[in-house]
Amino acid sequence: MKRGSVETGVGVFVLIGLLCVAYLTIKLGKMEFLSSDYYRVSARFSTVAGLKEGAQVEIAGVQVGQVERIALDPKEMVANVVLKIHNGIELDEETIAAVKTSGLIGDKYIRLQPGGGLEMLKDGGRLKETQASVDMEDLVGKYAFGDVKKGGEGGGGEAGGNGAKPGDLK
Repeated sequence: MKRGSVETGVGVFVLIGLLCVAYLTIKLGKMEFLSSDYYRVSARFSTVAGLKEGAQVEIAGVQVGQVERIALDPKEMVANVVLKIHNGIELDEETIAAVKTSGLIGDKYIRLQPGGGLEMLKDGGRLKETQASVDMEDLVGKYAFGDVKKGGEGGGGEAGGNGAKPGDLK
């Protein structure tokens, strides 16, 4: 009889421990079950290079949601991005969505800039104004290998590289 009560106590203790681990996993992993604290809007971008699902969505530097899904629209060859926005945040029809980089080479995120529209977006709505990310590789490639315009005559001359000739200095 005594042995059965010890085993029951250990079983209850293990069960409580497993429930605590499951609760922490859901909370720390920010998983959602039966929760509708968000509404979804979509945005179409010409490119979303570097943006990942789960990336932050910010307004004025404050996180207001996250990227839920990124998919290619095969008909128009654009990226369709679905954003989860907190219910308390209202976006108008003229809100601008831009893909930005945190820091010089940091992670990509979506920055929303509210517009002056009168109509608010509802669940399933679409942001019409978007700005794709700046591709640093393209910029460096254009600068390094592209048509870099050279200065006029005398540019890079012997007297200090400013186009002055030795007799010009007075």
